[in-house]
Amino acid sequence: MNREQMSRIAHANHPIKAPLDDDSVCELLERGFSQPDARVLDLGCGGGEWLLRALATSPRLRAEGVDISEDALAQAREAASSLGVQERLVLHHQAAADFASSHPFDLVLSVGAAHAFGGLLPTLAAARKHLAPGGRVLVGDGFWEKEPSPEAVEMLGDFTDLATTLDRVTAEGWTPVHGHVSTRRELDDYEWACWGAMAAWALDHPDDPDSSDVLSTATTRRSEWLRSFRDSFGFVCLVLRQTSS
Repeated sequence: MNREQMSRIAHANHPIKAPLDDDSVCELLERGFSQPDARVLDLGCGGGEWLLRALATSPRLRAEGVDISEDALAQAREAASSLGVQERLVLHHQAAADFASSHPFDLVLSVGAAHAFGGLLPTLAAARKHLAPGGRVLVGDGFWEKEPSPEAVEMLGDFTDLATTLDRVTAEGWTPVHGHVSTRRELDDYEWACWGAMAAWALDHPDDPDSSDVLSTATTRRSEWLRSFRDSFGFVCLVLRQTSS
């Protein structure tokens, strides 16, 4: 089973691919919109979960998403059609880092997709290119709550602590106007949801040739979380405005 198929199973019960509950997602979107007819761009949109929620709550909003996964974009189109918002959603099948648009956006978001750009600061640099004057960026990425183990750094990346993360963001010309640090419950719920969904799928499909592989992957990932980074990894979402043009 390929990575995309496993991800779809893993996120069956947690479609937002980040450690955030529904209330946190709604609040972050509300803080990100500066006007009801905003134009929104999601760089690394996956199945379009953030955009679909935004479109469903704001009938005048227009949205665009960019992702390299054709399967994820197909999911987004299907979901948009089911919600009746397909006419206000445009999807682009390409690398988010290479995306270029003829018009700017009032909100540019990229949550949990910094790896597509090479880190948080390159993600912000990419978002800046698409931002309308007075617009906002909603970005989400990891940080270290405590000193990580070498195994955790190897698995998740070379993050820094929260204060240093904010220092680096502000040094690049951004001012936070809202932020959310995922709670322990949100972090744990996300991990339990992902690896539990995979384990359940494997147990429900014992005759599938991929069943043992999916179960093994779920067991390994759960162990890595509990033993290597549960006590050190944190996740922060920031709503940012440019400090100066």
